[in-house]
Amino acid sequence: MNQLPTTPLAFDPLDPVALTQALVRCPSVTPAEGGALALLDAVLSAEGYTVQRPVFSELGMPDIENLYARIGSEGPVFVIAGHTDVVPPGDAARWSRDPFSGLVEDGVLHGRGACDMKGGLAAMISAALRFRRESPDAPGSIAFLVTGDEEGPAVNGTVKLLDWARSRGERFDHCLLGEPTNPATMSDMVKIGRRGSLTGVLTVEGKQGHVGYPHLADNPIRGMVRLLAALDATPLDAGTQYFDPSNLEVTTLDVGNPATNVIPGEARAVFNIRFNDLWTPETLAAEIDRRLREAAGNSVRYALDIRPTNAVAFLTEPGPFVAMVTEAVAAETGKRPALSTTGGTSDARFIKSHCPVVEYGVVGQTMHQVDECVAVDDLLTLERVTHRLLASYFAAPQQKP
Repeated sequence: MNQLPTTPLAFDPLDPVALTQALVRCPSVTPAEGGALALLDAVLSAEGYTVQRPVFSELGMPDIENLYARIGSEGPVFVIAGHTDVVPPGDAARWSRDPFSGLVEDGVLHGRGACDMKGGLAAMISAALRFRRESPDAPGSIAFLVTGDEEGPAVNGTVKLLDWARSRGERFDHCLLGEPTNPATMSDMVKIGRRGSLTGVLTVEGKQGHVGYPHLADNPIRGMVRLLAALDATPLDAGTQYFDPSNLEVTTLDVGNPATNVIPGEARAVFNIRFNDLWTPETLAAEIDRRLREAAGNSVRYALDIRPTNAVAFLTEPGPFVAMVTEAVAAETGKRPALSTTGGTSDARFIKSHCPVVEYGVVGQTMHQVDECVAVDDLLTLERVTHRLLASYFAAPQQKP
């Protein structure tokens, strides 16, 4: 598993396009390593990084290989984080090109993971390599946290890699995570936080019976409608300066009843809440339970199962580090990006407990889609932004965040 290629690299790792192509050609569909971490091991080791590839296990989960690399022995430690695993391509026949070809045509690089997020990771690695070659005596250290479990259960990936690093005395000052944050152009958005995610399963108990004899039955759908209406009647909050209002969405509603003349005995709904930093999973679960109890009264029999979550809301407060990132983006794109907390979850939710983290990456319009791709110009821009950020970060001590 940890064998390095025995032949020299067939591309220049300082070229973010070539490095992205090489990574895309590794079929690293979660949980398979697919050669992607071995490739990065070879690239980083050749540049003087100390590279380790710990494998983490959990009962009932696939074993996951991860990568930690560092160059330098002093602080501050600037961390670049990302993942090499990708979602399955699905039916390859629906793709206009081989999903693992890494083909470049008309200024666009095609393949699974090109956008999410092998392209972002490759551009940042190329920038870090160029910076160290140009400034070998720069103070401080650069580290890489790369997981193979971001698109999967996220159990044996970044969360354990961070704990593993801390147990070995590693401490981090700031982190840049290369997820595809930009909606349309490379100047659009920097993410300084993420909403949390909480899932609940609501079951209403009734009594099965004949539609023609409703007095002998108890239709649980009526109770379910009442409870769901109570959850949706009043907004959870109005949002905050940096967060949109929390939103609850019912994602499935089932009774499992194929017959038209039978009143079902049970109704089941699943909902997911994307919540801002006004809530914790515990306070939000308590609010959901309160609304249901009030709506149910003594007439609706129900059970609520709040699923465990490791996705909590967090915010990296705007300050010197956030300003340094936005200034690097503005300098290379000509436009200052918005500070955002929108979208789903990411591994930033784990990193935030170890150091301030900001997300910035390529345009994410095609992530997880058939014919996923990334513009070559976006890769080159991200490489320049990251290089500028590193130069600013490791400048005079008084300029450090």
